[in-house]
Amino acid sequence: MVKVLMIEDDLELAEIITNYLKSFDIVVENYDSPYLGLSTLEIKKDFDLLILDLTLPEIDGLELIPKVRNISDIPIIISSARDDILDKVMGLERGADDYLPKPYNPRELQARIKAILKRIGSSSQQQEEEIVTNNCAFTIKDDDMQISFKGVTLSLTLAEFDILKLLIQRNGAVIAREDFIYSSDHIEDDSSLKNIDVIISRIRNKISKIDDSRTYIKSVRGIGYQLI
Repeated sequence: MVKVLMIEDDLELAEIITNYLKSFDIVVENYDSPYLGLSTLEIKKDFDLLILDLTLPEIDGLELIPKVRNISDIPIIISSARDDILDKVMGLERGADDYLPKPYNPRELQARIKAILKRIGSSSQQQEEEIVTNNCAFTIKDDDMQISFKGVTLSLTLAEFDILKLLIQRNGAVIAREDFIYSSDHIEDDSSLKNIDVIISRIRNKISKIDDSRTYIKSVRGIGYQLI
């Protein structure tokens, strides 16, 4: 799980981003007060990334960046409606890692978060985690991009790994076919939904070779799939 601190005074936007990122196992804690957000960062040391607005009450976001840098080397994504090139340059020169002008699609924000954390290796996600769902156990090894089922390592393609990992992490939640496409770096965004059905079928076959007593991935008509 990735933990993100956000300092954003537009509470409606903050709620939209929080709810969207939750589906990618990214938990957002937002503060509309920059000073409260700063003090939270100083107290809590387990945030992986900061999303920072610039036009804030109490203090401008550009003035807040050096204060953040005095206490933390946390990656910073500036999220702002200000598109002046000087704001972008100043933000990056003062220590921000990326600048995302509003308005933007939350999907782009998720992709940038993923890219930054992958690049700098500062994600606090466990590299190996065991997730138990009902009577079956899956073990995910992110570093090796491997998933084991009941102690047996599955031979998966990169796309299969991404899809099965999402199913495991969402433990029982119904996942739309579109979400599989958007959450994977190894599936083209313009892929047809039928491609997801084909990949799911291959994963089912590989799981059944270890345990064919029941179906572990259930089709949800008109929506997608869930792990049961």
